Amino acid sequence: MDSIAGKKSSLTWAVNIAVVALVALWVFPTLGLLVSSFRSGDQIASSGWWKSMLPTEQTLTLRTAGGDDAELIDGLYTVSGNLFAEEGIEPLDITAYGTSSRAVSAFGPGEVADMGDGEIITVEANGDYVFTSEEEMSGRGQRVFVSAETPPEFTLENYDNMLFDPSNIEGMSKAFFNTLTVSIPATIIPILVAAFAAYALAWMDFPGRALLIAAIVGLLVVPLQLALIPLLKFHNGIGIGKGYLGVWMAHTGFGLPLAIYILRNYMVGLPRDIIENAKVDGATDFQIFTKIILPLSFPALASFAIFQFLWTWNDLLVAIVFLIDASGETTVMTKQIIELLGTRGGNWEILATAAFVSIAVPLVVFFAMQKYLVRGLLAGSVK
Repeated sequence: MDSIAGKKSSLTWAVNIAVVALVALWVFPTLGLLVSSFRSGDQIASSGWWKSMLPTEQTLTLRTAGGDDAELIDGLYTVSGNLFAEEGIEPLDITAYGTSSRAVSAFGPGEVADMGDGEIITVEANGDYVFTSEEEMSGRGQRVFVSAETPPEFTLENYDNMLFDPSNIEGMSKAFFNTLTVSIPATIIPILVAAFAAYALAWMDFPGRALLIAAIVGLLVVPLQLALIPLLKFHNGIGIGKGYLGVWMAHTGFGLPLAIYILRNYMVGLPRDIIENAKVDGATDFQIFTKIILPLSFPALASFAIFQFLWTWNDLLVAIVFLIDASGETTVMTKQIIELLGTRGGNWEILATAAFVSIAVPLVVFFAMQKYLVRGLLAGSVK
């Protein structure tokens, strides 16, 4: 009785849980990357993005004034001031402090810390301190570890540094336009070629058509890694080498099987009467293709365009093999982010901002064309 039409499946709850889990796996990392791109490096290091709206506690290493500023008061060499003012940073509320890296929270605000050898320091909650010594001071000031609560802070400085800082703008902006130069032609070219091929396989009778369709389906499961080195040797042999033309042709070759498969399945499902009536009226195959098939196949074209654009935009392997050279003139964003990992591995705010900038364009493309995605993927599933 479970298979009766119209009866609700008993596994609906499992499907709903799976859908929610998949959505969460996609949304939470993206949201975390977005939030982190607006936070400072200290806040990213001290707490997770889900705590971005809450005050965070962090440990700062500060110093008192140097021994040259000491004054002799009541027989003791004394240095006083404000720890935050000494470092030129905004004052914070200190919750604990210490004079050793092994006990950074040994004392509360206002408590006296005896460091031995006649040295004593007291730090207040606002950062005011008094450091005294029985012997004459010299050299740098005393190091003090303070634990302080910092309020939530969001800033556009990360984007300003990434997009407009002279030390970054040349690399990231160039990589951004290089990625566009790769992705747009590598999306348009296979669509144009696949549309003609799909129409021929769907509506034109010629010997070997079934074998071609079977070969295309077989190519869908061939790993592209198997063809990288032979294809690169072929490119070098015909004089293409590493460059935009080579990477366009590589992406076109790797994307054509899926493109032809999707478009052919969609075109086969179009009403036959429309095409037959057009032929009766004297329309040629080219006219039928351009004026009837292409407009009706827009959902399938859009769905493949989403897949192809996302793949080429986020690609690293094909770009490394067929495009990137030693001078870095054709570096794409994925490679530029890897270089940032090497040169700025500790600057998490820069890496988060660069990563979100790299996914911003694919997100815009996906949400702008998502209504065509399901229609194109279901092409040919129902007759």
